[in-house]
Amino acid sequence: MQSLRFVLSVVLLSLATGAFAQNHDMPKPAAARSEAQISFDTIKSLAGTWEGSVTLDPPQPQMSDGKPLQITMRVTSRGNALVHEMQEAATPLDPTKYDHPVTMLYLDSDRLTLVHYCDAGNRPRMVARKSPDGKTIEFDFVDISGGTQYGHMHHAVFTAIDANHHTEDWTYMMPGDKPMHAHFDLQRTK
Repeated sequence: MQSLRFVLSVVLLSLATGAFAQNHDMPKPAAARSEAQISFDTIKSLAGTWEGSVTLDPPQPQMSDGKPLQITMRVTSRGNALVHEMQEAATPLDPTKYDHPVTMLYLDSDRLTLVHYCDAGNRPRMVARKSPDGKTIEFDFVDISGGTQYGHMHHAVFTAIDANHHTEDWTYMMPGDKPMHAHFDLQRTK
């Protein structure tokens, strides 16, 4: 009787060990990705060089309304950030003569955050919300560092049309809180 209990114990232990080994070797299910992570992956898919037209509303004769714009986006910091750079197409990188704003996009905990390093000398921070279509990512103003006497960027929307076409809509608050809307219709060049 005692040997039967011993054999039964060994069999049960073997079954338990086998079950544990099978569970241990099974791949763990992937953690559910947050809305912010999904949005960040969408933004990162836009890495490359883009060119297109700019439409300003209201029109600004002293600005580049209708002139081609070049946007370069690149993933950096081991995939943890995206650098977004704007400049008028076919102009040299000369910050004394031409605008060249830089925007950084990154995940901050469970929020997709944008910081725009503006030629107006300030740094507005915005946080994303995703639209139901999954292709549009809208950034809402949170706060700002630096002065606003020359205005500041207040809102941004990125819309992925396909792998080679996307639009960007930026709202700039002019002095006196008068909004100016810029629509970029961009085609991938690289």
